[in-house]
Amino acid sequence: MLPAAPYGTSPAGHTWYPATRVQQGIWVLDRDELLRPTQLVPTVVEFTGSVDHAALVGAVGRSLARHPSLRARFRLDVKRRRVEYHTDGPPAEPGFLDAEAEGWTEEEVDRLVRALCATPFDLARDAPARAEVIRLGADRTLLVINVHHIIFDGVSRGMLLEDVCALYRAAVEGAVPELTDPPHPASVVAERTPEEIAEQVAEVVDRLRGAPAEVLLPFARVPHDGGEESLLGASLATRLDDETTAKVMAVAAQEGCTPFMLGVALLAGTLARTGPQRDFLIAFAWPGRDDPATADVIGMFMTTVVLRVTLEPGDTWRDLLGGVRIGGMEAFVDSDVPLDAVSAALNPDRNALWPPLSPVLVNLDEAPRSLEPVPGLTGTLRPLDPMFIKYDLAMFVRLEDTPGGRSLALSLDYPVNVFGHDDLSRFLNALRHSAADLATFPENPVLEESVRPTASADLDDPAARLELVRSIWREVLDTDDVADDVSFFESGGDSLLLVLLVERLGQVSGREVRTMDLFRQPTVIGQADLIAGAAEPAAAPAAGGDRAALLNAARAQGAGAAR
Repeated sequence: MLPAAPYGTSPAGHTWYPATRVQQGIWVLDRDELLRPTQLVPTVVEFTGSVDHAALVGAVGRSLARHPSLRARFRLDVKRRRVEYHTDGPPAEPGFLDAEAEGWTEEEVDRLVRALCATPFDLARDAPARAEVIRLGADRTLLVINVHHIIFDGVSRGMLLEDVCALYRAAVEGAVPELTDPPHPASVVAERTPEEIAEQVAEVVDRLRGAPAEVLLPFARVPHDGGEESLLGASLATRLDDETTAKVMAVAAQEGCTPFMLGVALLAGTLARTGPQRDFLIAFAWPGRDDPATADVIGMFMTTVVLRVTLEPGDTWRDLLGGVRIGGMEAFVDSDVPLDAVSAALNPDRNALWPPLSPVLVNLDEAPRSLEPVPGLTGTLRPLDPMFIKYDLAMFVRLEDTPGGRSLALSLDYPVNVFGHDDLSRFLNALRHSAADLATFPENPVLEESVRPTASADLDDPAARLELVRSIWREVLDTDDVADDVSFFESGGDSLLLVLLVERLGQVSGREVRTMDLFRQPTVIGQADLIAGAAEPAAAPAAGGDRAALLNAARAQGAGAAR
């Protein structure tokens, strides 16, 4: 296989390079107005501390200028039926706004940030990146960078932020940054023959054949009101405590599973517990940077890969982890297989504009959460608003360092016009329960959860409340010997089992039960009284061009609202 060669030089003096298959697919998606926002990769960093704004603007501008991909312009060669690009166009110029000095309100700034993050690019005319430095006050500054997915992936985001920090540090210290000229992305992309691709596609199709191309999610779909469609998304997150994290990671390690594989197993097990499906295709993003030559290249090398997970009625959590590990290794081997070709063979009736076989995605979240360009200056990534999502469900797995060890964080992204917040919240609780079961009972069948009892007790009857709490204690402690006046911890419980107890008591009673309350009322009698006085869970709140044009629109919208 040889690196991709340029097509030649145009009369305008541009050297045109072939777009990869993935880039060509993204270019097609960018033609659709509904999908265009999903092809953007925005990043919003809030800096706390004293910022040299001229140095920061300069660092961002130099970063945008020095990477060939960030200067790319794309076109469709109709005669040859191919997408191509050149990288000798002018780079994007970062803007600077002193919002405090110019009297911008927080609401106006928020609208501007949303516009910077959601406004599509003209890939033929614009550099596929934009950036704005916004001074909010003496010790608060925003850095907003948005780059098109056609030349940018998750690894590239980390590289660009590191680049900006290194250039800023050098500027404020009066030093020369130690940065090498990055290679051109076309120089590290290898071309494969059609025969090589066809052989791999046939192997993947054979492995995945027979699996359903849909995932039955246990959520009711929100009725569509006939208005304008939207792919606006929302996110819900949970974090396991250090003890539970240590236990689930230990079980996963015993089965040779990575944190990503653990996340896939938890999702597949929870989907199987809450629905009838037992055979799943789950998508994930593969970095596509196996070649060391790509280490310093900002570009789009990521591919979407599909992993198959099956679950038999008697399979334990260990069985499921082992199956995910095998499926994951098979998928990794064929990570460079074009997904559109696999989709065409397995699901010819698919939506040709968006070909993945699965509406569910799992990814390992390795994005930096904080930056420290210089001592005394800290940058924190802000949650995205708006957020756009093209999958029915995307789960992100993240390991975070804590004072007590490590914590496993799970987040769910979902389209708000398709699914409701309450349903996703319940599913997130089910994921937590799966994690606790995996940590505590890895030899138990995964589907045991589906036959657990639900509450039918009269919670106004003291005797019925006592018996309800006793039954949950017996279930969680796996014993019939439960005393009403003995502490949960003296009865054999620990902090992990307490998490299970909290979730089960909340599920069967329909009342709001908190971990701290059970610490204060550690007996059956105390917890029965606690349920009597607990309230039902509160309703969750509803989810909800060029630089000059974006600035004017943000201010004008605010002025209109004031009138």
